[in-house]
Amino acid sequence: MRYVVRDAQGGIVSLHREAVPGAELLPLSHPDVQGFMTGTDGKSFAAMDADLVRVLEDLIDVLLRRNVFRITDLPLEAQVKLFERKHFRDNLQSHALSLYADQHAQASSQASAPAASGAMSDLVPLDWAASDFQG
Repeated sequence: MRYVVRDAQGGIVSLHREAVPGAELLPLSHPDVQGFMTGTDGKSFAAMDADLVRVLEDLIDVLLRRNVFRITDLPLEAQVKLFERKHFRDNLQSHALSLYADQHAQASSQASAPAASGAMSDLVPLDWAASDFQG
């Protein structure tokens, strides 16, 4: 059950766990509550968060490629999560759109570069510079 505050037209404008003045108590399964939680375009917060994660992942890729920062500037836990997500996405979408025309040539040139050192060397995506992982 959640407390909802409605506007003059009867639409929900806020949702609360605890009672607030002028709020009515409704179950989470109520159609009005469900409509409020999915938004006006039918997209849920979870779907919007997933879309934003994809944008952030792409942004990190661009920043790494432009040498704005190195992957090692991030905490180890963040590095591992990024590597896992990148590998999962690469495996899931082998036909993904490539905005970088020379990606295959870049991958082969980086394969001839010195291998990354450390336990995570097998997790490093080919399109991330090996120099990012060297001390």
